[in-house]
Amino acid sequence: MRMKLFSVAIGSLLTAAAAPSLAHHSFAAEFDANRPVQLEGTVTKMDWINPHSWIHIDVTTSSGEVQKWMVEGGAPNALIRNGWNRNSVVPGTKVHVEGFQAKDRTFRASGRDITLENGTSLFMGQGGAAAPSAE
Repeated sequence: MRMKLFSVAIGSLLTAAAAPSLAHHSFAAEFDANRPVQLEGTVTKMDWINPHSWIHIDVTTSSGEVQKWMVEGGAPNALIRNGWNRNSVVPGTKVHVEGFQAKDRTFRASGRDITLENGTSLFMGQGGAAAPSAE
């Protein structure tokens, strides 16, 4: 009986410890490789958080509607290794983002490349086996 109780306790601890890693998703679980997006807009906020960074962009459509997009990038450490710093995309920065829209068709995307107004191009760190490669 003690051994069974011990096994159940260990199993519960291992399950609880694994829970945070289950929240991390793959590209294919959330984004649609068949829905590429190109967004032109103005950065309103940059979240340097783990496990993925987020760039918030206001995109104005041809009809004048302002869409508030959230574009997921790699972890902050991955962005830094790709040449980013905390001042790369401050609020007010005009950007062109290429990526893939969320499967639920909301204004969320997985970002691949971002081009700044001055022509600087940065990789957003969102790759992975299921993400389409840049052609």
